[in-house]
Amino acid sequence: MAIITLTSDWGLKDHYTGAVKGAILRLLPGAQIVDISHDIPAFDLNQAAFIIRNFYPNFPDGTIHILAINTEAAVETPHTLVFHRGHYFIGADNGIFSLLFDEKPEKIIELDIIQDSDYFTFSTRDVFVKVACHIAGGQPIEQLGFPKENILQRIAFQPVIQGDLIKGKVIYIDSYENVFTNITETLFKSAVKNRKFAITFRSPNYRITEISKSYKDVSLGEMLALFSTSGYIEIAMREGMASSLLGLKMDQMVTVEIL
Repeated sequence: MAIITLTSDWGLKDHYTGAVKGAILRLLPGAQIVDISHDIPAFDLNQAAFIIRNFYPNFPDGTIHILAINTEAAVETPHTLVFHRGHYFIGADNGIFSLLFDEKPEKIIELDIIQDSDYFTFSTRDVFVKVACHIAGGQPIEQLGFPKENILQRIAFQPVIQGDLIKGKVIYIDSYENVFTNITETLFKSAVKNRKFAITFRSPNYRITEISKSYKDVSLGEMLALFSTSGYIEIAMREGMASSLLGLKMDQMVTVEIL
């Protein structure tokens, strides 16, 4: 049976999630529906992309991912289906696909689906569900619309190397208030090599000079940096809330100084 994941900015208070799940089960009884997150900040494509990038490779090939963030269609942001690395992604082409993938997707289909209602504010229920069930039924995705060559490009901020400095920023804060930067493990190791370094933020007083293997490498309440499973440098506190206690917020600069 098909696996369909849901990622949205709806929150948990309202009826939206229930309506979409009901619509899926009405068309595809027995579907496996997996809630990923419904707590993404409204319209925040960058945080949505961070979450999706880090969960989807763990699902089996053939999984269908509904991306319900800022889904209203327009001429510039049409409803789109992307097939890439064995997975299907359904959303509005508002830039989120370019944030998800480091290379051009294998197949891009601009959707041409007649919806069942005259309301155009609930695309996930009225369009994306039909697309997901079509795919789950084994039907060719080419029947869903027209092939496209490219997706809308939205450029994420990349870390910059300036001399002996790597300048990055905070791109995600999880529920434990661990802070994820956009400085990758690969970039860090290629630039720093075996030299000494200092990770700094806010002021020179906030300074980390080694990479830990786990949170328990430091004492309770002490700050640390490690390479997270997402592949980025993560700043945390052992059993503490790093974001609040260290004053680290989204988009704040984090620097690696090579000594």
